[in-house]
Amino acid sequence: MTKTIALGVSSSIGIYKACEIVRGFQKAGHRVQVVMTPNAARLISPLLFSSLAGTKTIVDTFEEPEARAIRHVALAKEIALLCVAPATANVIGKFAGGVADDFLSTLFLASTAPVLIAPAMNEAMYVDRKTQDNMARLKSLGAEFVEAGKGYLACGDTGWGRLAEPEAIVKEGLRILARTASLEGRTVLVTAGPTREHLDPVRFLSNPSSGKMGYELAREAVARGAKTILVSGPTALVPPCGARTEMVVTAAEMERAVLKAFPKTDVVVMAAAVSDFRFKEAKGRKAAKDEIGPALAIEKTADILAELGQKKRRSQVLVGFAAETHDVVAHARRKMAAKNADLMVANAVGKGQGFSTDMNAVKIVAPSGPVQETGLLSKREASRVIFDRIEAVLEEKRR
Repeated sequence: MTKTIALGVSSSIGIYKACEIVRGFQKAGHRVQVVMTPNAARLISPLLFSSLAGTKTIVDTFEEPEARAIRHVALAKEIALLCVAPATANVIGKFAGGVADDFLSTLFLASTAPVLIAPAMNEAMYVDRKTQDNMARLKSLGAEFVEAGKGYLACGDTGWGRLAEPEAIVKEGLRILARTASLEGRTVLVTAGPTREHLDPVRFLSNPSSGKMGYELAREAVARGAKTILVSGPTALVPPCGARTEMVVTAAEMERAVLKAFPKTDVVVMAAAVSDFRFKEAKGRKAAKDEIGPALAIEKTADILAELGQKKRRSQVLVGFAAETHDVVAHARRKMAAKNADLMVANAVGKGQGFSTDMNAVKIVAPSGPVQETGLLSKREASRVIFDRIEAVLEEKRR
């Protein structure tokens, strides 16, 4: 299936390799729209890329071909991939900082398509802490990189910063494109965030979950082409574009929403931190301190994951999460067996990972085989690893 790829070209001397990148994507059957920075257009004429791509190269943000079209917005909706090669330190810095002062940086902000970046610059700039921090920031936001290689540079030095070879960039771009359709026709249900069990209108039992991991998982399911349902407890997050989101508060509300959607799903990822207990008696108005005795009666809430494990079809993939403070893998294995899950994603909470952080280090536990450890990653990157594993389980069930 032909897709549109935006190739961002910035002002590195490695710009000449971009011609081969255009050809590589074209040979794979895709349409390429080249977007050049103004400085890149001073190195090579945009006419060269217009001739190669068969589409007019875009340089000027305000050069509108149609009176009614906002060009960067229209293109942002059309593209299946934004590949930036070569990407200078300047462009990478703009992307990381949210600067939008030319067509390429504006397109980056406006698009929800996956992003592939191939850096090219002098070694001193490439290894500089600020550039490395900018690249780390972009990776945490979901951008992927074809790292620069070591070789002869334009400055005459030999070192790191050389643009990767066009074949490697095209190969990685095509791999990302294939992933964007890997869950087409599938329905994925993700739960996220905490639940709250109220004692009265102003007091409740809950936990520190921010919902970030679940929201990133839902975002990844959308990015892979799945019909995505997100059932979320109370969070301060903006739901991912493209997911059907249902907000709930209590464990009972989450249970009802999940059980209603479950029969038509192919994959369920229970990333929510559901409260294990609730008050036996909830009051309709705020209780004064002297109205509350020395002990409050509580009871267990429903185990939603265990309910789904009893109901799931063989073709469905059920994934649970286990946030632990000790014996992480052992607890995950026990829960997986007890709840009939296909995978358990386990992590130790605290020390800059897990609840209310942007980072996580997860261990993916299956009924057999070795435990897959991600190391410390952004939750955006971790969601990608988790869904790669989920797709492997789907493929096993299909056989």
